[in-house]
Amino acid sequence: MQNRRMSLRLLLLPPRSGILLHLLSPLRRRLPAPLRTAAAVGVPPRTSSFLALPTIRAFTGPPGMALAGAPQRCVEVRESVELTEEEERIFRRLLDVVAHFGLGTQLRVAGGWVRDKLLGKDSADIDIALDNMTGQNFCEKVNEYSELMGEEQKGIGVIQCNPDQSKHLETARMLIYDIWIDFVNLRSEKYAENSRIPTVEIGTAKEDALRRDLTINSLFFNINTKSVEDLTGRGLEDLKKGLIVTPLPAKSTFLDDPLRVLRAIRFAARFSFTLAEELKEAASDEKVKSELGTKISRERVGHEVDLMMSDKHPVNAMCYIRDLGLFYVVFAFPEKLDPPVLDKHDWLCVSHIEVAWNLARSIGRSVFSGGSDSKSQVPVVSYIIRNSLKLKASDADTVHNPEQIVNIHVASEKFAELIVLFESNENLEIVKEKLDDEYLEIPTDLVKRVLAGLILREIKDFWRVALFISTLIHPEVDKPSGSLSQQDELHLRKEKYISVERSITELGLDSVWKMKPLLDGKAIMGTMQVKSGGPLIGKWQQRLVKWQLAHPEGTVEECMEWMKQSQQSKRQKVECGSGS
Repeated sequence: MQNRRMSLRLLLLPPRSGILLHLLSPLRRRLPAPLRTAAAVGVPPRTSSFLALPTIRAFTGPPGMALAGAPQRCVEVRESVELTEEEERIFRRLLDVVAHFGLGTQLRVAGGWVRDKLLGKDSADIDIALDNMTGQNFCEKVNEYSELMGEEQKGIGVIQCNPDQSKHLETARMLIYDIWIDFVNLRSEKYAENSRIPTVEIGTAKEDALRRDLTINSLFFNINTKSVEDLTGRGLEDLKKGLIVTPLPAKSTFLDDPLRVLRAIRFAARFSFTLAEELKEAASDEKVKSELGTKISRERVGHEVDLMMSDKHPVNAMCYIRDLGLFYVVFAFPEKLDPPVLDKHDWLCVSHIEVAWNLARSIGRSVFSGGSDSKSQVPVVSYIIRNSLKLKASDADTVHNPEQIVNIHVASEKFAELIVLFESNENLEIVKEKLDDEYLEIPTDLVKRVLAGLILREIKDFWRVALFISTLIHPEVDKPSGSLSQQDELHLRKEKYISVERSITELGLDSVWKMKPLLDGKAIMGTMQVKSGGPLIGKWQQRLVKWQLAHPEGTVEECMEWMKQSQQSKRQKVECGSGS
């Protein structure tokens, strides 16, 4: 799951992204102190360049989706649920338990498993609803039966009520034939006006179906009768039409639990289904939007966005969020922005997501492995990650870390210079002059390797992400090419990415950040014949990295000889200068 989710946040490296988060951060907007984070590294403002990206166009709508007036789809839905041998075995065991103890329990598989089965998709997410007992009590009966059969008893995990995680009723979980099964009793829910936490009571199967978020998620598979139950009267019909509808009136459903707005969007995007007109009106309602922003924890909002961005059609999901007027509710910006938020900012962000997604798919990778102001400033992406979406930022090696995002964009700007160098040798002498100093001269034919190596050593595993973003948003790598079609522009960017990636790989730099210095600080001090460290040794350590990049086969002895000769040469130049 960790790998799966980062895939969409990064869009280029294995594994788990949010390209959206990367595409928000280039705007370089800042927050005043005390929100001090990685922005201290200083990212030069490039807002105008970002907005001027020539390939960004107004998004007209993803295939198979419609926000207004489009004909409904005809979805192929199976007439019945086809069980695998493993599922047959599990369900037979559960029925044996019911029969042996005379429980009289109706066992129903609920929700997504039924929907996916009818769509011909595999699903291992089996949730079983019980009509006359709790999940824990039933699991205990399963273990009791297993003991009678001379089999090992399994542990029972009880997941307590946790409304913040949308767990409104106790759930029991146990392993049955190597598959985790959740058990919960049927329930009805009633919501208070100012809370998304319902009063939960034992309910009937119909009450349980009606309290669910969408009709396509309200279907049951009755294990006892081996039949699909559509107790809302329209779940199967809506599934066949590819229609996202709530079982009860949409506005009251969303006001009861505003998180359902984002769930509706997520399922519409996942299956390329259409949102019903009533649902769209309710989702765009000002009161619903206000409730979504105030009643739902930011962690839950972040989790839904996480799932959208980790799914197959993240662009579709973001288009719905934008077009339903939910962008600034979901991606809540801080109150004070400098400069202020731009008009149509939501369109810009989503358009960039579309271009990024198309480029990533074209490349064949849906996964990839500051100014003069004296105030402490922080990119708005830090605020969005930590406050709007409440994503965890504890791991420095994940894209949830705002500092990592800033670093990626800093590296993407450096890649822009490198791309030009790889393509045309333009500015080669200028780059060489920057890399050279009085003690080290980089051979002209190795300038590209040294520059690329230095960039990769800074960004490490995320270098493909930085390269990807550079080919996407930096105008200096997108020279005017006439009136090209969008497809031609996409092809040019794809070829640019592939060409530079191949060059870096052929130069043997893919894991260059793992290269260890031939000499440590103490060895450098001995070679230089100095008794203490300090800035001088630090500068020689930096030169040493460049020398190793220019001499990948160099030995310790050769390195020490270079240092001695460089120092001697510098001393002779100083003596000659003073003598004249």
